[in-house]
Amino acid sequence: MSSQHSVIVGGSSGIGLATARLLLDKGQKVTVTGRNLSRLETARKALNGDLHTLVMDAADPACLPDAFASIGHFDHLVLALGSGKGAGPFASVLLADVRAGFEEKVYAHFATAQAALPHLSKDGSLTFISAVTAFAAMPGTAGIGAANAAVAALVPILAAELRPLRVNAVSPGVIDTPWWDFLSDDQKAPIFSDYAAKTPVGRVGRPEDVAEAIAFLIADTFMSGQTIVCDGGLRLTA
Repeated sequence: MSSQHSVIVGGSSGIGLATARLLLDKGQKVTVTGRNLSRLETARKALNGDLHTLVMDAADPACLPDAFASIGHFDHLVLALGSGKGAGPFASVLLADVRAGFEEKVYAHFATAQAALPHLSKDGSLTFISAVTAFAAMPGTAGIGAANAAVAALVPILAAELRPLRVNAVSPGVIDTPWWDFLSDDQKAPIFSDYAAKTPVGRVGRPEDVAEAIAFLIADTFMSGQTIVCDGGLRLTA
């Protein structure tokens, strides 16, 4: 049984939930936070182990210090915060949507990491979630890609500034998570099929694929300042 305690912000579904399950299976204590109480309760029922849940809105900086104070000392922080705002052709995407994407993705990551620092073990780890749009030249992703690139840019800076705390990131590709729930199954199917055909591994990703990368970064004490692009090779062909 591990004595490590990981906090996953945005851990009630998708990549965050898969990461919580994997870390619990490895014997860690895990605290999962999210904005929605019912989704946290659903996650609690789906997971086994030393699990704790906390309602916390990472987009509300004012609530973050008290939330982390209630958690207390912990070893690893995973920021599984996503946003779909800011996608669309550069010529027509609305600046308001791009701004909203930065608020939901960049500012939330930034503020949450700041608030967690007093409680995060100095020899622990901080893992951001960016996305492949930060690295792949995919038309229609200028706004959302800029936000994900901003998150990735934090990694080497903070790895140097906050040492010995290890700071890394994972940039997922197309992953079958609730992020895509704005589309019906009939709408998603051809999109996923198209991406699977473009991706060298021949499929879209699963949350568990990204969770494995996150768990690796948490466990490997010689990894810092790195971003793992977990996209099945999509950026090579997109």
